[in-house]
Amino acid sequence: GAHGSQMARFDRYMLSQCLQLFGFFALILVLVYWVNQAVILFDRLIADGQSALVFLEFTALTLPNLIRLVLPFASFAAVLYVTNRMSSDSELAVMQATGYSAKRMARPVALFGVVTALFMAILVHLLVPLSQERLATRSAEVSENVTGRLLREGVFTHPGGGSTLYLRDISEDGELLDVFLADGVEGRRDQIFTAERAFLVRSDAGPRLVLIDGQSQTLDVSAGTLFVTNFDDIVIDISALVDASDTRRLRLREIPTLSLVNPTPELMERTGKGEAAFVQELHERIAKPLFPLVTALVGFATLMAAGFTRFGIWKQVVLAMGLLVVLTAIENFVTGLILDNADRWALAYLPAVLGLVIAYLGFLRADRLRRVPPKAHDAAGGGAAA
Repeated sequence: GAHGSQMARFDRYMLSQCLQLFGFFALILVLVYWVNQAVILFDRLIADGQSALVFLEFTALTLPNLIRLVLPFASFAAVLYVTNRMSSDSELAVMQATGYSAKRMARPVALFGVVTALFMAILVHLLVPLSQERLATRSAEVSENVTGRLLREGVFTHPGGGSTLYLRDISEDGELLDVFLADGVEGRRDQIFTAERAFLVRSDAGPRLVLIDGQSQTLDVSAGTLFVTNFDDIVIDISALVDASDTRRLRLREIPTLSLVNPTPELMERTGKGEAAFVQELHERIAKPLFPLVTALVGFATLMAAGFTRFGIWKQVVLAMGLLVVLTAIENFVTGLILDNADRWALAYLPAVLGLVIAYLGFLRADRLRRVPPKAHDAAGGGAAA
């Protein structure tokens, strides 16, 4: 009973330590990644004349995918840190001396791994597809939002296709004042529109410019004639100027997991991907939550297998990091193999299985190390019996 309660206390203590440090490392890693991405995003959005609110919305929408990337490493770092600290404070040595195996002591680490795996499952199946889909939709809206891109007060802009646009001012209601639009077709005709006022209108077919109280001048170069027309209002299709590539490609990461299981021909057409890509994405999502569990167990097993010398800990940390790099490399390698042939889907689980095998071998080695000196083993047995 005393042993059981002692072990339960140890489990709770180690689990809470791992969770606290996991939160800390995840925050640090997300911040590092986020700052890098935010700088690029900020430049792009502000150059397009977007507001700080749009920037904040975009950065918030990139967070789930960022957290997905850093989560296994945060889990790994938390376990390494806690294990190293508990070994330095001789807490693990005391537990081992009381007769507990490395496999039994790994229980709180495994539990911690399961918690982080659940986090990861929620991210890959729910939050990442939702946020990526919303991000893509908002990106398309922003690129369509010509107010930011080609409507600059007092500046001649050249949106493309031989066009030139100028407006004196934009009122608070979004009304464009004193507009000049020149639209040239090389070698055939030139058309110039001038208007006192104009509005930008969105339609299903793309953006339209409504000009009010103005004049159009059309020069037919081949015939050498100029037509002048005064109008009360006229609607001009400016979608060509905005380059609104409306039928945007769907990315696999935006698609809900259930839709990946039996993709429809329409979905394949919208993504431009074959069946193998859908199979790979589906199995990667199912396997991904196992990775933070694997990194936690590999980190703990590698340090336990070292036998805790006061000075050799860094060698073990480097070895653990090396193993993590190898598992990540295998993960990337099998992705390519599945994309080549959908029948190889089971390979998606190879890195996780390998990681668990490595962890198990580490625990076996740690227990063998502990049993090597017979006197120490007898003492531990005697202590446990007493």
